[in-house]
Amino acid sequence: MTQFVYKQIIDDLKMKIFAGKFADMRLPDERSLSEAYQVSRSTIKRALTKMESHGIVFKKRGSGTFINPLYIKNDSIFSYEGSNLGVSDNFQMHGKKPAIKVLEFEVIRPTEELQRDLFLQPHDFVYKIVRLRLFDDEPFMIETGYIPIKIVQNLDTAIIEGSIFHYLEESRNLAVTKSFLSVFAEPSQSGDHELLHLQENEPVGIMEGIFFLDNGTPFEFSHMRFHYKYMKFNTFVSVH
Repeated sequence: MTQFVYKQIIDDLKMKIFAGKFADMRLPDERSLSEAYQVSRSTIKRALTKMESHGIVFKKRGSGTFINPLYIKNDSIFSYEGSNLGVSDNFQMHGKKPAIKVLEFEVIRPTEELQRDLFLQPHDFVYKIVRLRLFDDEPFMIETGYIPIKIVQNLDTAIIEGSIFHYLEESRNLAVTKSFLSVFAEPSQSGDHELLHLQENEPVGIMEGIFFLDNGTPFEFSHMRFHYKYMKFNTFVSVH
């Protein structure tokens, strides 16, 4: 339960940050936050540590916890939250409602490439899931994922219309904790023009990769195609 509480605190603090509730760019101290949210200081510390690792805030010894101004300036539509790397489940844009439209949902035999990437045999069938991601009614991404049936047998339309990663974590006690991703751009194709409303001379952003369960099992190969104006990602690097 503590894990979900600290996530709720992070979400609330981020909402307040973008609402300008901290005019001096400084968060209240841990004790004040603990009293405000009526949780232990260890829970507050966990939330702030996670926010610091994401580059949302930084701690200045002896002075407190401050908001990273670049986080506000360069807010992207994507961020990792928690230990479960549900990449496409973490897309967000402040003030707009995310939505999912299922375009394809079927069971297929794995191609040779999928057999290699997901360590499958030719008889190991996979779900093919194609979804369109939107903010309000504006499409921003086409997501195609391939998930082995032997890992999760009962996916249905109701589940894939929501968060597959959250379903795994909450119903199956499975967490996707590692991934290898490639990010690049290429000329847009006819499907991009139709679904993402791109012009023929406009590029499309690509993010694709393999996601692994916490036990090291390859779980999904995912190919995501972005409208170029949403192709913006932030990261935080520690220099030692």
